[in-house]
Amino acid sequence: MDSSDKNAGRQGDRPDERRQGRRRFLKQAGAAPAFLLAAGSEPQKEAKLPQIQLGPHRISRLICGANPFNAGSHLSVFVNCEMKRYYTPERILQTLRRCHEVGINCWASGRQNYDLNQRLLDGGVKMHYLGAATMSTYALLSEMAKTGVIGVAHHGETTDRLFKQGRLDEARDFFKRVHDAGMLAGVGTHIADVVDAVESKDWEVDYYMTCVYERHRSAAELERLLGQAPIPVGEVYLPLDPPRMFKSIQQTKRPCLAFKILAAGRLSERREWVAQAFRDTFAGIKPSDAVIVGIYDRYSDQVAENAALVRRYGTTAG
Repeated sequence: MDSSDKNAGRQGDRPDERRQGRRRFLKQAGAAPAFLLAAGSEPQKEAKLPQIQLGPHRISRLICGANPFNAGSHLSVFVNCEMKRYYTPERILQTLRRCHEVGINCWASGRQNYDLNQRLLDGGVKMHYLGAATMSTYALLSEMAKTGVIGVAHHGETTDRLFKQGRLDEARDFFKRVHDAGMLAGVGTHIADVVDAVESKDWEVDYYMTCVYERHRSAAELERLLGQAPIPVGEVYLPLDPPRMFKSIQQTKRPCLAFKILAAGRLSERREWVAQAFRDTFAGIKPSDAVIVGIYDRYSDQVAENAALVRRYGTTAG
C-alpha cells in the first residue's frame, strides 16, 4: 500500500470510493502500450528516433515495413485475409501518421503503394519512401520518383533467384536505371552470400535490404542443413541465419536495412522475444544501418512499442 492509500484510510474514505479510484487507474493503465507497462515504466513524451545517413537523406533507424499493409503475413492465408480486411487505404495512412508522430520518417514497400505516399505528402506529412522493383517494371521508375520515393531496391525474390541460377550479373543494368531516374539504388536479398557477391563487383549500389533469415531454401538445401530430420511445412526460419547475415552486413561499408528481424511474426509471441530480437539485431548490424519492421497495430500501439525498443537498443547511429 502506498502513501496515498494510507492517507485515504486515515481520512475515512468509503470503500466504494476507493474501488472507483482503482478502477479509474486500471482503465488508464489499460490504454497505455502493453510493452511500456511490461517494462515497468510509464508512457513518456515520445523522443526523436536515432537516424542514419542514406545518400543525401537522414532516415530513422526504424523503418515501417508494409507487408501487413499488403496482406503478406508469411504466416497463413487466414492471417493474410485479416490483414487485408483491416488495412484499408485510410487505415494505412492512419498508421503512417502515427509513425511520423513517434519519429519514424521512412517506410518501405513494393511498387504498389507509392500513390499512398503522395497522399501523405499532400496532407503535409513528410515520409521518405523506399520502393522495390524488378527489371520488368522499369517503366514505373520515373513515376515513383515523382511521389517522394528516395530509393528503389532490386526485389529480393528476383535477386535471389538470379543468384541461384548463376545469372546475378543480369541485374546490373537495373541500378543504373534507378540512378538515371534520380533515386538511390539498392539490392534486396534474403541470402548473405548475395551481399558478399555484390560487394566483389564494381556496381553502382547505394544500400542493401537484407532479410536476416534465408526463408526460401529448397527441401534439398534444408536436408543438407538439418540432416534426416523431417522438413517442416511452410517457410522455415533457422536461428543460425541472423548471425550469418550480420557477418555479411558488417563486411560492407554500405548501409544495410535489416528486415524480418521478428521472423515474420514468429518471435512476436512473447514480449521478451521481441526485445531480444531488437537487441540482437542492433548488436549485429553497423551503427550506419537500420531495421525495417512490419506494423500490424490492430491490437496494440506497435508503432510506439517498436520505437521504444529502437530508442533503447539502437541509439548509436552513424
